[in-house]
Amino acid sequence: MRTKIAAKPVEILLVEDGEGDVGLIEEVFEDAKIRNNLHVVADGEDAILFLRGEGQFSDAPRPDIILLDLNLPKKDGREILEEVKEDDDLKNIPIVVLTTSKAEEDILKSYNLHSNAYITKPVDFDQFIKVIKSIEDFWLEVVKLPPK
Repeated sequence: MRTKIAAKPVEILLVEDGEGDVGLIEEVFEDAKIRNNLHVVADGEDAILFLRGEGQFSDAPRPDIILLDLNLPKKDGREILEEVKEDDDLKNIPIVVLTTSKAEEDILKSYNLHSNAYITKPVDFDQFIKVIKSIEDFWLEVVKLPPK
């Protein structure tokens, strides 16, 4: 008789300073059928420290995917995107920009900085949940993530 070996959990780094959005995203990922570990940082400086395993994040795992807000304190999402995609050790981590901005300049700049997707957060609660579930479905079930 064969037993299924549980898949290794997906490590997700959420870089988001909005407590309400963090709570909703945590809830959706907790309800997921996929094993995942959601790590949350609320500003850009902590995001870089987490990714480099420095300071209080010396034991942080390497994320399989990053969900990144653009408008953050200390260092904004555009700066994080640029730093990550220029770092040979980090550049293969997929980054999904998840932000309230609908500005064409933000969309264009994010893709020019090599984001893997740009998603505008809906204002409507039910739509927001649908968006998070679609991210989960696509990035955690459909896409083959790069090896660490």
